Amino acid sequence: MPHSFGVRARTRHMFAKKFRQHGPIHLSQYLMKVKVGDYVDIFADPSIHKGMPHKGYHGRTGIIFNVTKSAVGVRVNKKVNGRIIEKRIHVRIEHVRHSKCQKEILKRVVDNEKIKAEAAKTGVKVNLKRSPKLPKAGYFLVSPGETEVTTIQPLPFSDLV
Repeated sequence: MPHSFGVRARTRHMFAKKFRQHGPIHLSQYLMKVKVGDYVDIFADPSIHKGMPHKGYHGRTGIIFNVTKSAVGVRVNKKVNGRIIEKRIHVRIEHVRHSKCQKEILKRVVDNEKIKAEAAKTGVKVNLKRSPKLPKAGYFLVSPGETEVTTIQPLPFSDLV
């Protein structure tokens, strides 16, 4: 059988709806509020063929640069021959979701502001920088019945020939 190189080639699972998720798209998807600068994830909805992004952009995260009546323009990074190029694509609103990639950063900003306000009140200097997880402190593991640590040393070498 000849090989297929179509636009939707090799997308059997990518462009398939999940179990019990078939049917018409929710109205809230059409009413989703987006503005320029928002982070969105591109997930092609297979039940809507219009304005569907190419399979290469499926699952990518981008930043909105343009909002039109029924679509959004998204800046997406794409790897081309070992270099990363910023591509600008227009995708209909059915094929984008709000990204959660900035959730942790925004939460940390809010928490840091609270800590700074508390530090200003009390006058204590605080360090807000993230630091890697430090290694655990060393300790001796003792058996439940024993109270002291016993050290075992090897026997000295003796030639038995």
